[in-house]
Amino acid sequence: MQNIADELKKKLAGSVQRNRACALLFSGGLDTSILAALNPRAKAISVSLKSFGEDIHYAKSVAADLNLKHLHRTVEIEEAVEAIPQIIKILQTFDPAIPNDLVVYFGLKLAKKLGIKEIMTGDASDELFAGYSYMQKIHDLASYLKKISQTMEFSSNKLGEFFKIKIVQPFLDRELRDFALKVDTAYKIRKQNNRVWGKWILRKAFEDALPKRVIWQKKRPLEYGSGMRRLREIINSRVGDSEFEKARKSLPVKFISKEHFYYYKIYKRTVGEIPLAKKGKNSCPGCGRGVKKKFFHCGVCGWAQPI
Repeated sequence: MQNIADELKKKLAGSVQRNRACALLFSGGLDTSILAALNPRAKAISVSLKSFGEDIHYAKSVAADLNLKHLHRTVEIEEAVEAIPQIIKILQTFDPAIPNDLVVYFGLKLAKKLGIKEIMTGDASDELFAGYSYMQKIHDLASYLKKISQTMEFSSNKLGEFFKIKIVQPFLDRELRDFALKVDTAYKIRKQNNRVWGKWILRKAFEDALPKRVIWQKKRPLEYGSGMRRLREIINSRVGDSEFEKARKSLPVKFISKEHFYYYKIYKRTVGEIPLAKKGKNSCPGCGRGVKKKFFHCGVCGWAQPI
């Protein structure tokens, strides 16, 4: 096991050297803390909703540990809500994951203001090293990770194009990705101290590079850690019950919440009609969009294949 951890550390360090950037979108979570430890001269940019989210506490702590130049962008609630149409237009989606995208959007907006041309992200770490809790329930996890590694898409790339900032993703480096997929899943999800951990081997590989409170912190989805999840309640309150029920009955989209419908209305106004599947082709069960065979996630409505 130690040989695998040592090799992983070496591979990721090599990837950061090959995929270096002068800035980092930084949450203070495991993945971005590791990238910061491997590239401590990068400017670390964090984003949080005003008065919400716990990421900023971790980010400030890790930044102090590593002596990083740390920049924090606080976003007002109404400012975040007003940015949603722009994000939907850029990404051409009404996926309920938009609160996550808001974090990246405001981080890149600050980077653009600072004249930053390239920025590093922790994209793909969870997909390659089984960081999501739902992955603990998958029987043939190795096959699943291999499949999603071939179809991974990240909103940071489209947002980066909009701001004309190059998105650098060390975890997507081919050499590292190939190595990660060969690591036994027993080392990715593993029990330690009476708790099951995702990305276990990644944590072990960098135990000597970061404090234990950083290495063994729980997984915080971006919308939780940044506080952007608070927007869900606010947006839901802006859609009436009767309007939502009428939409669910009359529109050919499977809305999962009022928030989902709220995003759809903006999508119709800023993007237009959903690109439906042609006759005889595969379609998304959630919105009817044309999709590739064996897809896992619809980039338009956010429908995800059940596990």
